[in-house]
Amino acid sequence: MTTPRQFDLIVFDWDGTLFDSTALIARCIQAACADVGAAVPSDKDASYVIGMGLVEALQHAAPGLPRERYPELGKRYRHHYFAKQHEIVLFDGTLDMLAALRERNHWLGIATGKSRSGLDEALNSVQLKGVFHATRTADETASKPNPQMLIELMSEFGVDPERTLMIGDTTHDLQLAVNAGAPCVGV
Repeated sequence: MTTPRQFDLIVFDWDGTLFDSTALIARCIQAACADVGAAVPSDKDASYVIGMGLVEALQHAAPGLPRERYPELGKRYRHHYFAKQHEIVLFDGTLDMLAALRERNHWLGIATGKSRSGLDEALNSVQLKGVFHATRTADETASKPNPQMLIELMSEFGVDPERTLMIGDTTHDLQLAVNAGAPCVGV
C-alpha cells in the first residue's frame, strides 16, 4: 500500500542545509571585517547572519561600519569566499536524498540568501544543475525572513502552503516558512 505524500513542493535553504559551508562563510565575514578595519564579529555573530541576503548580513555583522563602506565590505567578503569556495562540499547523502525525492515526484526548490550568480556557480560546481525545479535568491526577491521567496515558489507550482515544506538550518529559514504559512523543518 502506497502512503499518500504530505508535501508536493519541498524547498531547501542552500548554505548549511545542503552545502557544508557555514564555517567558511563565517570565516570570510570575519576576514572581510578585518580587511576594512571593522570590529571582527564573534563566530556566533558571523554565523547568525547566514541565510540573510549579503547586504543585510553585513549590516548585522558589522553594525559600526559606516553604511557607505558596505560595498567595500561586500567586495572583501566575495574575495575571501571565492578564493575558498572550492573547499565546500555537499553534506553526505544529499545527492541520494534529492534523487529519491524526485523519484517520488516532489517538486524541489531552493530559497537562499545567496546571489543568483553565487547559486548558479555553486549548482554547476557540484553538478546539481537541473536537479531543482525552481530557485529564488536574495538578489531576486526579498531577503529572509520575508516570505516572498517561498510565496513565489509556491505560486510558480500552484501549491498551497500546507503542501509545501521548507527545510533550513537557521532561524531565518524557519521564520520564512512561518511567515509564508508553510510547515518547516530545521536541520
